[in-house]
Amino acid sequence: MTNEKPGIFAKIMHFQEGIEARGQRFGKGKYGRVLKMASKPTNDEYEKTAKITGAGILAIGGLGFIIYIIKQLVVPWILGFFGS
Repeated sequence: MTNEKPGIFAKIMHFQEGIEARGQRFGKGKYGRVLKMASKPTNDEYEKTAKITGAGILAIGGLGFIIYIIKQLVVPWILGFFGS
């Protein structure tokens, strides 16, 4: 039939059993408590999170734009003032 070496099937089965054992212990280890407490957010929670995230993105973008304007307009004016 096939030219498998003796014991290769046993090695594969041992590897497979190790993977299955890790899967069964997944919710019982150090992350088990977090997984038990986790739940799908309600629509209200999702909406609040989206609003806060959007406000944060706008705030960071506004700050970046202000820094860009300072770099483009104010810095050359200051350098010109000092004669550089």
